[in-house]
Amino acid sequence: MINGVGLGFRRDLYKILLDSSSYRPSFIELAPENWMGLGGQWGKILKEAAELYPITCHGLSLSLGSPDPLDWDFLKQIKQFLKEYSIEIYSEHLSFNSCDNAHLYELFPLPFCDEAIKHVAERIRQVQDFLERKIAIENISYYTVIEPQMDEASFIRSIAEEADCQLLLDVNNVYVNAFNHQYNPYDFIEALPLERVAIMHMAGHKQKSEHLIIDTHGEAIIDPVFELLDWTCQRMSPTPVLLERDFNYPEYSELVTEMQTIEKILDRNWTLAHAS
Repeated sequence: MINGVGLGFRRDLYKILLDSSSYRPSFIELAPENWMGLGGQWGKILKEAAELYPITCHGLSLSLGSPDPLDWDFLKQIKQFLKEYSIEIYSEHLSFNSCDNAHLYELFPLPFCDEAIKHVAERIRQVQDFLERKIAIENISYYTVIEPQMDEASFIRSIAEEADCQLLLDVNNVYVNAFNHQYNPYDFIEALPLERVAIMHMAGHKQKSEHLIIDTHGEAIIDPVFELLDWTCQRMSPTPVLLERDFNYPEYSELVTEMQTIEKILDRNWTLAHAS
């Protein structure tokens, strides 16, 4: 069972993550789309990483909210990849990023309405039946809202319950959305079915103006996001937590400091030992 604090397995970081003398996170996470079917050097690197770390997968292309049919050929590749690398947790975004057979390269929010709940929940059930496992859906960051019939937390709860799926709780996304859309992040998290959370994400963001912050995965985590994680951990059972950093990489020691800060929060709340 995966626990503790993980780090995204990015090509800019692979050397230090495979270095036996460096600090090692408890697990790594990768986007299966970026690694499926690779041979040669990168295929060898992935196999080496899989020997050293438990791996979780965070997908980019399933487009659960799309009106297009599910891509069953793609799901066959995902199923094989998850099996080959003994992936315990597979997550995807509660969004859509494809339409009319075009990949949009952005995560678009869904309308918070009953019709969207039924549509997405049915697609999640189909995916879970095919993969023969539950998947975790992530609360995304978003910057515009289609006129909602309900609040976002109720929307997520309804989908999770109707699809009987897990959740990926991105704590930074909650903070970003709460700031931009002016709601209380603590109330939002308290309204979620936290018993369904399989994994959490932590990341940095950038403040662009007095009224707007952008989820970037390219900056350090700020104290209010750490505080929100601490508060959340007090209300749920132990789950793994991933540090997401996708670009603008600092010295590895700075990432280690962030991971150790998260570890302290987990240890304080759950008395988990870090698996080195």
